[in-house]
Amino acid sequence: MIEAKNITKYYGDLQVLKGVNLHIKKGEVIAIVGPSGAGKTTLLQILGTLDKPSPADNNILTLNGNHILNLNDKDLSQFRNQHIGFIFQFHQLLPEFTALENVCIPGFIGKRPKNEVIQAAKKLLEFLGLSHRIDHKPSELSGGEQQRVAVARALINNPKVIFADEPSGNLDSTSAKNLHELFFKLRDEFDQTFVIVTHNEELANMTDRKLEMQDGVIINGSSN
Repeated sequence: MIEAKNITKYYGDLQVLKGVNLHIKKGEVIAIVGPSGAGKTTLLQILGTLDKPSPADNNILTLNGNHILNLNDKDLSQFRNQHIGFIFQFHQLLPEFTALENVCIPGFIGKRPKNEVIQAAKKLLEFLGLSHRIDHKPSELSGGEQQRVAVARALINNPKVIFADEPSGNLDSTSAKNLHELFFKLRDEFDQTFVIVTHNEELANMTDRKLEMQDGVIINGSSN
């Protein structure tokens, strides 16, 4: 599903990633763990095509057989919309839109038929226990409900992989536990791959594999 070789990243003279290598299989739920400043979020953003690695010899990044580093910006945006979903610590919902409208946005960006997107969004919100909240705006939802709407938005285009950056970091313990269990339910239901940056030990220990980062490299868990 995902293969990365010699992924390096500099910000000026600061080297954040120092030749990261990893392989993630389809249907795996992977946690990326490590101390702050280890390079976890930078790696996640590069794997998720939100950022690009610095030039390096023999660096490779493939996702579902597609060579990401060979795509131009237009093709990369289209690929991201069709194949990748994102869940962030802060849900990033648009406050002026309802739950249903927020979920629909990636589908509309992908120029899918409007009715098809709306029906898919309603089914996802129902699956996530939010069918009674579809017309509510984010300010009218609890933190856990907002994050479930963000999960539905990430799933609307049936992506091959979901990247999540501290997805439960802004939730109370009960909502966090429910969200963690939801990831595995979604994996079993839709056979999606999850790559999750987290400081939450409970979530990390639930995953199929932990990739432990330190000082810009993976020091444990990269083999599978």
